[in-house]
Amino acid sequence: MDTAMPEQLADEGRRVPARERVYRRLRDEVMSGLVSPFEPLTEERVADRFAVSRTPVRDALTRLQADGLLVKHGSTLFVYTPNHVELTDLYELRVTLERRGVERAIEDPTVRHDPAVLEPELERWYAMREAPPEPDAGFVAHDEQFHLTLLRSSGNAQLVQVLAGVNSRIRSVRMHDYLTADRMEATIREHVEIAELVLSSRLPAALDALRQHVGASQQVVMSRAAQSLAMTRMAHQNQEIRP
Repeated sequence: MDTAMPEQLADEGRRVPARERVYRRLRDEVMSGLVSPFEPLTEERVADRFAVSRTPVRDALTRLQADGLLVKHGSTLFVYTPNHVELTDLYELRVTLERRGVERAIEDPTVRHDPAVLEPELERWYAMREAPPEPDAGFVAHDEQFHLTLLRSSGNAQLVQVLAGVNSRIRSVRMHDYLTADRMEATIREHVEIAELVLSSRLPAALDALRQHVGASQQVVMSRAAQSLAMTRMAHQNQEIRP
């Protein structure tokens, strides 16, 4: 693997700061299982590998930790290893929170989703439908914004706060949902459908669409996260037996 990387390099015709290049490369390698969860990621080692100063490395590692891809044990960063049981529990909580935003409007006719909150978000997804972005793990931020905005429009700020906390804990594995064009297209299409159903007050249909949408995402995420973990373990075993 080529590890040479000056402070700035061209990226598809553009010059991208080294911190962004290091962040993207490390993020992709971590998600592909190429970095062992037993390998300490220190500023010095990463800087030497990518031939950059420690400042952009520090920034990249901080972002990866905020993404939930790295965790600190003592004073050292390692790749986060997902726990299947924990992820299943967190997804159950996520579904409960998101469904509640629609259910409370079904149960109480005085509760209505605020169009001033939800309509601008729907316009954002219309634009993405017209010009779909390339598959990228960072798309998870757009997805989180949609679901938080949808829940916020239902009027319960405490539900939103709890969902934001859940999102931060499953973000690292949810990034696996946006690595292929078909999943990107499905996400955009389903977000538009859900928002349109809510804004037109077709709430039972919106609730069903939301349930199917989150369920499909969970299946993809759990499957790809398991594959990534298996690849990581295999790579680590190969390193151990290598002379």
